[in-house]
Amino acid sequence: MLQFLQRQPSQGRSTPRKGLGNKIDPWKGGTGGAVDLTLCLNDEVILRILGLLPISPYPYSQVCKRWLRLHGQIRTFIKVLDWKFLESGRMSVRFPNLTDIDLTPACLSAIPRSPRSINVVFTHRFLSIYLDVDAYDPASIERFIHDQQLSPATLDKSLKILADAYPELQRLCVADVRKADLEIDSHSNSEVNPTSLDGLSSTEKLGEKVPDLKESDSISKQDQNGNTNHVNSVRMNESNESSKMGSGGTFHEDGGVFDHGLSYVARNCHTLQELELHHCSDESLNAISACENLQIVRLIGSVSDFYHCSFTDIGLTILARSCVRLVKLDLSGCEASYDGLAAIGQCCIMLEELTISNHGFSDGWLAALSFCSCLKTLRLENCKQIDPVPGPLEHLGYCVALEHLQLVRCDLRDPAGFQALMLVSINIRDLELQDCWGLDDEIFAAAAVCRHVKILSLEGCSPLTTVGLEKVILVYKELQALRVMYCNNVKDSEISPDLALQFGILKELKWRPDAKSFLSMSLAGTGIGYHGGKFFKKGGPS
Repeated sequence: MLQFLQRQPSQGRSTPRKGLGNKIDPWKGGTGGAVDLTLCLNDEVILRILGLLPISPYPYSQVCKRWLRLHGQIRTFIKVLDWKFLESGRMSVRFPNLTDIDLTPACLSAIPRSPRSINVVFTHRFLSIYLDVDAYDPASIERFIHDQQLSPATLDKSLKILADAYPELQRLCVADVRKADLEIDSHSNSEVNPTSLDGLSSTEKLGEKVPDLKESDSISKQDQNGNTNHVNSVRMNESNESSKMGSGGTFHEDGGVFDHGLSYVARNCHTLQELELHHCSDESLNAISACENLQIVRLIGSVSDFYHCSFTDIGLTILARSCVRLVKLDLSGCEASYDGLAAIGQCCIMLEELTISNHGFSDGWLAALSFCSCLKTLRLENCKQIDPVPGPLEHLGYCVALEHLQLVRCDLRDPAGFQALMLVSINIRDLELQDCWGLDDEIFAAAAVCRHVKILSLEGCSPLTTVGLEKVILVYKELQALRVMYCNNVKDSEISPDLALQFGILKELKWRPDAKSFLSMSLAGTGIGYHGGKFFKKGGPS
């Protein structure tokens, strides 16, 4: 191929070229420069070649304008940092074939640096802002972000441009930064009233009605004994019309829910399968109710010390009834209860992975997990408490298909909640506890009911001792892999013969309970660490 390209310039010069006019002849190097040998290849061939190239720190899009255009056709993922890039329409021209778009940094980084800004950058994962002199505590910081972020009108306009330009969109990350005219007190989780939420009356325009949560609760409790008609029990409530909402709110301006940018995306992007929604509220979940093909959803409501925008059982019920093909669900910063999770389990029968973090669930939510008949992975992260009042243990039920339970940075000082969680997860094969507070011997003993555990991983659980670990490990007759990392109260010297025998039959063992034992094991036989003692005993050099 290279020899063929090298022969092309000589052949081109032998025949006179006509019709070029004042255009530049690519075969003539006016200054004696190198000739572009790729001009004889059409775009399809170059696209195939560029598609096989690995990711390089030196982008080939900077070679020439043609390669810049072709690179834009290959690119399928983009993270937008400047909202004007989308709003002006340049993004659809530069990258016409995008299927994965992340708008979150642009939504929340639109806060300009004002002359009153101080040299302090406030950062939380995706958000980095320069604080004003008036933003000095959590309340003022939340108010500052709320006042300076992207306007709702700009968000809706740009999302409509996005939906028209990318009808084949498959993944979207966005923050719903809408400002309701009537502020909702989302802290009052003790009384869930559908009439207190503005904008949900627009579901009648979509032909959907929010079910009565009280009746759904009674039906859900009756189905805990093994009734398989979960979806039908929820659809029975469709005959109960929801109350009319107030005239204030987000959707009253120009005719209802269809003015919402997320709703426009849901109606036009039929291939959308994955959605990550920040600033999520019940109104946001109502807007995406037309996304029937969603399989992976991550919802982020309240973020500590940044903003408070939570979603409740109403939003989860709408999500459950509209997105029945969910496979993976991530809930963060929500204020839900038994009803919302029960609706998810009854309608989303294909749900396999559930992640709950920073939750504000009401007491008794653990019992709703038994409705998730196909759930295989349950992950709890940054939970201050699991379930302080789980209810009678005999009525909890359990997840039949659950295999993997993971607790990360959770407070386990509540024995009742941890015991109830172990009973719900009685069939797990993989148990992972990482950086959890309050996991002492008494609380960890509740994990002995999970007798089918094959993989046990403990990391950063300081209160746990060797005795408490041994009592549980000896119960796990099917244990094949054990990982103990940075558990300071687990000592090598306290290992009993029975525990040592159990270690001998394991297929995989990673034993580093503390840094000291790992260091001494690594330095064994090297002589390092002993010469200093002899040196000081002799009184130093003479």
